[in-house]
Amino acid sequence: MAGKKRAPVLEAETATDASRDDAAEAPAKKKKLAMERKKQRKELDKERHRQSADSDAAAAKPQPPPAEAAAAVPVSPPPVLAAAGPGLHMNVFRDLASPEAPVREAAAEALVAELKEVQKAHEKSVRKGEKEAGAGDGPTQMEAEKDDGLENCAPSVRYAIRRLIRGISSSREFARQGFALGLAVVLESIRAIRVEAIMKLIPTLLEYSSSMKGPEAKDNLLGRLFGFGSLVRSGRISRQWSRDKSSHVVKDFVSEVVKLGSKKRYLAEPAVAVILDLVRKLPDEAIISEVLEAPVIQDWFTRAAADGDPDALFLALKLQERTNVRKEIFGSLLPYPFSPDTFFTKEHLQSIAACFKESAFCLPRIHSLWRLITEMLTREAGSLNDTNTNSGKKHKKNKKSSSSEDTNKNLCNFCEVVIEGSLLLSSHDRKHLAFNILLSLLPKLSSSAIQVVLSSKVVHGLMDILSNESSWLFNAGKHFLTELVNVVSQDNDQRVAVIINLQKYSNGRFDCMTKTKVVKELVSKFQSGQDCLYLVQNLMALFVDEESVTDEPSDQSQTTDENSEIGPAEDQDSFGQGSADLLKNWVVNTVPFVLKNLKLPSKGSDTEMAKCIEEKFQVQTEILKFLAVQGLFSASLGTEVTSFELQEKFKWPKTPISTSLRNECIGQLQFLLEDAEKDEALHVANEATSNDLGFYFMRFINTVCNIPSVSLFRMLSSNDDNAFKQSLAMEAMLFQEERKAGPGVDSTKMHAMRYLLIQLLLQVLLHPDEYWEAAVDVTICCKKSFPAIAQGDISTGQESSGHGSADSDEDGSEESNEEVSLEFMDVLVQTFLSILPHVSGPMCFTIEQAKTGLLDMLRVVKIDLKGSRHQTDSDNDEDDAPVGIEDDDDTVMEDAEIGEVDDVENNEEDDSSDEDEGNLEETASDAKDGNDSDDSDGMDDDAMFRIDPYIARIFKERNLPGSETKQSQLMRFKLRVLTLLEIYLQRNPGKIQVLEVYSNLMRAFVKSQGADGSKQFKERIGGILQKRIFKEREYPKGNDIEFTKLESLLTKALRLASRSRFKIVASMAQNASFWILKIINSKNCSEEEFASVVDKFRSMLTDYFNNKKSRLKIGFIKEVVRRNPWIGRELFGFLLQEIGSTKAEYRRTQTLELLDCILKSWIGDVAGAAEALTEHLAELCELIQDVLSKIPENKLRRKEVRRFCTGVLQTVSRLDLKEQFQNTLNPEAYSICQAHLGAAFASFQK
Repeated sequence: MAGKKRAPVLEAETATDASRDDAAEAPAKKKKLAMERKKQRKELDKERHRQSADSDAAAAKPQPPPAEAAAAVPVSPPPVLAAAGPGLHMNVFRDLASPEAPVREAAAEALVAELKEVQKAHEKSVRKGEKEAGAGDGPTQMEAEKDDGLENCAPSVRYAIRRLIRGISSSREFARQGFALGLAVVLESIRAIRVEAIMKLIPTLLEYSSSMKGPEAKDNLLGRLFGFGSLVRSGRISRQWSRDKSSHVVKDFVSEVVKLGSKKRYLAEPAVAVILDLVRKLPDEAIISEVLEAPVIQDWFTRAAADGDPDALFLALKLQERTNVRKEIFGSLLPYPFSPDTFFTKEHLQSIAACFKESAFCLPRIHSLWRLITEMLTREAGSLNDTNTNSGKKHKKNKKSSSSEDTNKNLCNFCEVVIEGSLLLSSHDRKHLAFNILLSLLPKLSSSAIQVVLSSKVVHGLMDILSNESSWLFNAGKHFLTELVNVVSQDNDQRVAVIINLQKYSNGRFDCMTKTKVVKELVSKFQSGQDCLYLVQNLMALFVDEESVTDEPSDQSQTTDENSEIGPAEDQDSFGQGSADLLKNWVVNTVPFVLKNLKLPSKGSDTEMAKCIEEKFQVQTEILKFLAVQGLFSASLGTEVTSFELQEKFKWPKTPISTSLRNECIGQLQFLLEDAEKDEALHVANEATSNDLGFYFMRFINTVCNIPSVSLFRMLSSNDDNAFKQSLAMEAMLFQEERKAGPGVDSTKMHAMRYLLIQLLLQVLLHPDEYWEAAVDVTICCKKSFPAIAQGDISTGQESSGHGSADSDEDGSEESNEEVSLEFMDVLVQTFLSILPHVSGPMCFTIEQAKTGLLDMLRVVKIDLKGSRHQTDSDNDEDDAPVGIEDDDDTVMEDAEIGEVDDVENNEEDDSSDEDEGNLEETASDAKDGNDSDDSDGMDDDAMFRIDPYIARIFKERNLPGSETKQSQLMRFKLRVLTLLEIYLQRNPGKIQVLEVYSNLMRAFVKSQGADGSKQFKERIGGILQKRIFKEREYPKGNDIEFTKLESLLTKALRLASRSRFKIVASMAQNASFWILKIINSKNCSEEEFASVVDKFRSMLTDYFNNKKSRLKIGFIKEVVRRNPWIGRELFGFLLQEIGSTKAEYRRTQTLELLDCILKSWIGDVAGAAEALTEHLAELCELIQDVLSKIPENKLRRKEVRRFCTGVLQTVSRLDLKEQFQNTLNPEAYSICQAHLGAAFASFQK
C-alpha cells in the first residue's frame, strides 16, 4: 500500500525538476507547480501518519483465529519485506517529536540502529550483485531518488534522510529538536552518506523563495539552519577536512551558512553560532585558511562596521579569541594589533557604535555579543577586585593599581561612548538594552567601577523613565532598580557607591523624583556599628567634596552655573544655592537617620551590650562633630583645619554653605542630642565621660572655639555671648556635680538641666538676640536649685564680697525656703512658657525632661489661699499643705466640705436633707467670702486683734491699680502650669501618665466649682479634660495599667455623677466614666474584675432607688448600656428585682426606660438574649403585671409604661419565646395585658 501511495510523489518531483529547467521561460508555471507539489506532499504526510496510526491500532488488537487469518491473507498485498530482512519502523519518527528529551534520544538511537542494519544488508546485497533494492528493503516500500547524491545508501536510509530533513522544518513543538538530533546521529553513524549530498539536499527539500511569506518561509529557513547545525554536530565536516585538506567542504559550508543568515535578521546570530560550533572542531590552521580567509567572511567583515552588523562583530571577536591571529584580517571591526585596551578606546568604539545599536533588535533577549563584551570588561577587573579584597599588603595593591586604572578607563570609555552616547540617546528599545547591559555588568564590578557605570546620564535616564508611569519602559526601570538593590545588598562598598551616585546626580532627590524608596532601603541595610560609621564617613566626604557635587555639565552649563553664583545673597539663600544645597541638605538629614539602624540587642551578654553601646556612641560622636563643624563654625584660613588637641582634621566646602543649610545642621544637632537623652541605655552614671553625648558636645565646642583659625559662624552680640559663656560654665559645673552625686533623683535633675542648657545654647546661636534671656534665667535657676552649684559659684567670686555674702546668708536664713522654691518654679515655668511656642520638638522634649516632676506640678492647680487671714508664721504651713492633697482617700470628705456632694453617709434620713443642704450651702458661701465662724477658727485673742490690719492691707492691695495679691499671683501660676500640662497631653496622648494627669485635674476641677476660683481657670481645666483627655483619639490602653487604679477612678467618677450638686461637674464625671470604661475594655480583665465594675453600678442604682438625694440621671446609665452592652446584661436581673421597691413613680418610669434600652441592646446577640430573657421571664411577667395594675395617671408616664410592655412583647416574639411567655403569665396578668395592651397583645391570646 505504501508503494502505491508513493508513486505520485515521484512523478511530482520529476515534474518539479522539469519545471525548474523551464523557470526562466515560465515563472508562473513554476510557482504553480511548487505550490501543488507542496500541497501534495502535505496530503501524503497526513495519509502516511494516518496509516501509521492505523497500523499501530491494528497491532494492538487481539489476533484473529487461524482460520480468519488465513482467509484474510489474500485480501491485502503480500508484505515483501516482512520475511526478507531488516526494515525501518515508522514509530521512531513519531517518537522524535516527543516533548520528553529521553524519549527523543531513545528514538534517535533506535533509528540509527535500524538504519545501520538496513545499510549493512544493502551493502551486502550490493556486493553479491543484487541490482534491486537490496536484501530486506523493497523499492516499493520507501520513497527515494537516484539523483540525490545518496546512491550508496539503502533506500530506507535515503528515505530516512529526506524524512528527517523535512521534519526539522516542522513547526510542531519539540519536533525540530528531535529530528535535528536524529539527523546528527544518523550522519555521524552512517559513513555512506556524503556531506556534499546533505549540503545540497537541505536547500533542495526546504525551498525558500522571495514569494514565500509567513510561517511556511520561517519553518523552511529554520529547518535549513537546524539541518546545517546537525551537520556540524555530527563532526563529518571537520573529519572530512582532516582527511583531505584540499577539500573545499569547510568554505562551502561557511558560505552556505552565511548566505542563510543574510536572508532574515533573526537567522544571523544562530548562523554565527553554527559557524562557531564548526570552529571549535577545527584546528587553528583550518580556521584561518578555511573560515577567516573565506571570501564570504572577508566581504562580511568589510561592510559590517558601516552596516552596523552585531553578528559580524561577535564572530570577529570570537575568532580573534580562538586563534589570536596577528593579521589585519577583521577589517575595521577590530583594531590591529588587537588588545582589550585598543579595542575599548573611544575612537574604535565610535567606529563600531552602529553595531552596538543594531543589537537591540532581538529584545527582550540580549544578543550574545554583550555577554562577550561584558566578559572582556570585567575579566581583569574581577581578578583585581579579588586581589585587593583578599590581600592586605600594600605593595600587592600598588602593583595592580595601574592595571586597575586601565580597566576602569576601558569601562569609562565603554559607558561614555556606547551606553551614554549611543544607546541612551536612541530609541526606547536601545535604552532598555542599555539597562540590561548594566545589570549584567554590575555584579562583576568593584565599588569604584560602579561609580563609573552609574554616571550622571545613566541616573538621569533612569529618573526620566521612572517619573512617567505610563511609559512602557517604566517596568524596565523598576526591574533595574530591584536587581540593583539585590546585587549590592551584600557589599558595603558597592552599596555606598550606589547611594552616593544616585543622590549625587539627582541632587539628593532620587527617591522623590522616582517615587521609590531605593536609597532609603539601601541606607537601612547598614546595621552594624562599623558599617554605619563607614557610610557616615562617605556621606561627610560627599558633603565637603565640591567636585563630587558637580553634575558633569557641558562647558556651557558650567559657565552658566559659575555666573549664577555671582549674584545677590538673597537669591542664593532663597533657592538654597541651587542643586549643591539640595544634595548637602540630604546629607545633613540622612546622617542622623543612620543611627536608627543601630539597635541594641535585647538579649546578649554584658560584653556584647557594652560593645554595641560603644559602637553606637562612636557613630554618634562622628555625626555630632560633623554637624557641629558644618553648622556652628567656619574657618578663616582655607578649608582645612587641624586640631592637635583632638588629633583630627576638619574640612569645610570651598563654597560657604547657605544660612538655611546651617540652620538645618543645628536642627539635626538638636535632634541628635534629644535622641541621646532619650536613649537611657547610653546614659550610665558611673561612666558619664565615656558615653554622655552632651558632655562630649560641650567639650568639643569649647575646644574648637579655642582654635585660632576657627570661629563661630556669626558674630555674637554682647547678650548672646554672655549667655553662651554662662551656659558653657554652668553645664560644666552641673556635670561635675552630677558625677559626684551618683545615681539618684538629684543626678537625674542635674542631667536634665544640663541638656536643657545645651539646647538653649543652640537656640541662642540659631536665633540672634531671642533666647539669651531664657538661657540666663535657667542658669540662675540652676544656682537656686542646687546649693552645691551656688556655693561653687560663690567660692570662685571675689573674696571681698565673702563677708557680705555670709552676713546676708545669716540674715536670710530665716526666710521661707518654700517661697524661694515657689519663686524659682514660677520663674522656670514662665521661662518655659515664653519659649515653648517658638521652639522645635527637641527643645520641648528637653523641657519635659527638665521638669522630671512635671506631674508633681499638678498639685499647684489645687492650691487655695483662702486661709490668708492667719498670722504670718502659719503661711509657710499653708504653702506646704497642698502637697498633702496628693492622697485620694479623702476626696469624698473634701467634696462634702465644699458642697460637691450632698452628704458623706448614704443612709441619711430624708427629713434632714434640707437642713444639711442649707448647712453645706452656708459653708460654701463662707468659704467663698473668707469668713469662717469664730467657733471654728481656733484663733486666740492676739490673732483676733491682728486680723483687722491684715484684712485692711489685703483690701488696700486689691484696690491699688496694677497691684497683685498673693491669690492672683497663684492663679497666674496655675494657668501657666495648665499650659504646660496641655502641651504634655498633646505630645503624650496615650501614655499611662495621662491617668495621673486626669486624676489631679479632675479633683482641681471639682474644687474650682466650690471655691472662689476664676471663670477662666474653671473653663481652662474643663477644656483640657474634654479636648486633651476625653475626646482624644488615643488613650491609655493595655494590660500594663493597674485595674485597682481604674477601679478607684471609676468609683469616684460615678460618685460625682450621681451626687454632685453642680451640673457641670456631673456632666464631666459622666464623660470621665465613659473614658475609664473604654480603658477597662482595652484590658484583658478577668471575670472577677468585670464583676467588680458591675458592682459599682449596682451600688449607684441602689442609692438611686433608696435615696431621694441621688441626682443620678438614668440617661447616663442608658448611654453606658449602649456603649457597654455587657453591663446592661448583668444589671437586667438586678433592675427587675429593685424596681418593685421604688416608691417614686417618676424613678420607676425612668427605670422602665432603662430596661427597655437593655432589651434593645440585645438585638445583635440573639442566643445570649434568649438565654438571659428565659432566665428572668418570670420576674419580667410579674413586673408587667405590677406596672399595668398600677398604671400612672400622668399621660406621658402611662404612655411610657405601655411602650415598655409593648417592647417586651416584641422582644419575646423576635426571640421565639412566645410559648414560654404564655405559660409563665398567670391568668390575672393575662387579663390585665389583654385589657391595657389591646392589639399589641392580640398575637399572645390563647
